[in-house]
Amino acid sequence: MPINNTILVTGGAGFIGANFVLRLIEETGVNVVNLDLLTYAGNPANLDSLRADPRHLLVQGDICNAELVRSLLAEQRPRAIVHFAAESHVDRSIVAPDAFIRTNVQGTFTLLEQAKPYWSALDEAGRRAFRFLHVSTDEVYGSLGPHDPAFSESTPYAPNSPYAASKASSDHLVRAYHHTFGLPVLTTNCSNNYGPFQFPEKLIPLMILNALEGKPLPVYGDGANVRDWLFVRDHCAAIRAVLERGHVGETYNIGGNSERKNLDVVMTICDLVDEMQPDAKLGSRRNLVTFVKDRPGHDRRYAINASKILRELGWSPAERFESGLRRTVRWYLDHLDWVENVRTGAYLRWIEQNYTERLTS
Repeated sequence: MPINNTILVTGGAGFIGANFVLRLIEETGVNVVNLDLLTYAGNPANLDSLRADPRHLLVQGDICNAELVRSLLAEQRPRAIVHFAAESHVDRSIVAPDAFIRTNVQGTFTLLEQAKPYWSALDEAGRRAFRFLHVSTDEVYGSLGPHDPAFSESTPYAPNSPYAASKASSDHLVRAYHHTFGLPVLTTNCSNNYGPFQFPEKLIPLMILNALEGKPLPVYGDGANVRDWLFVRDHCAAIRAVLERGHVGETYNIGGNSERKNLDVVMTICDLVDEMQPDAKLGSRRNLVTFVKDRPGHDRRYAINASKILRELGWSPAERFESGLRRTVRWYLDHLDWVENVRTGAYLRWIEQNYTERLTS
């Protein structure tokens, strides 16, 4: 069975997935079949510019639905699966871990189970060309001390949250399907992403919007937790490099070379919002910073050593954190209609539960 110039993307209406799909279709001639359950963080509006584009097919469905995955593979005959679909918010995983086990573990297992016979039935050229690319996170490696070397691809796994544990489980499944069955897989582990279309429960968009509206800016603990920040479009470029040139069975860490304390990120956001949307009544948005009770098991520091992907594939981040953050703040201020459309009653209840209760504790 031959393959088509088609890529099956899971979770392609979410934050990173949508950015990947938009740029892939804009810059190449590939067709994309986009499988997304369209839960709270999967938003068809992210893909509005593709509404009339015949190269994009959005299918609302569950990656745990084996029959749906099987039929899509049989009908579309993709040359690759790029697997973004995941529950990804650590705070939500603490409150309701069952959804993370279902999507991140069972969903990845279902995709692998359906990819294996599909790949086996391809003709020789198709089997050589096919790839299953699994998008994961640096959180599987656990937490670093202030002077520890950054995570490399050989760092032992030590997940500390239900989210990280579910992603670690999926990583191990992907590896096992390569070593046991020969499935041509690739895995990427990325640092914290930021940029357009990120759901506003995450740190950077939450702080941008609260600062704009004069609401408290809830910072966990002492604000000294360190993350390596990666502009989402740089991440998408790295995934394409791995898909096109990565060595089968390998893992590639993708980082932004931008370690920052959470408090420093929040303060910079305050200054940018003050500059772009000044409010004389509010004065400096830095005054809105409010320290709240830390979340359980909060990892102290993440950092990515991305030397392997630079050495083997020639990728490095193009965006500096300062310029990327400026672009991100500008995007949210210019797309408040998008923000209002994603701020549903369920989102507001989550913010009340997770942040307001911490403010009063």
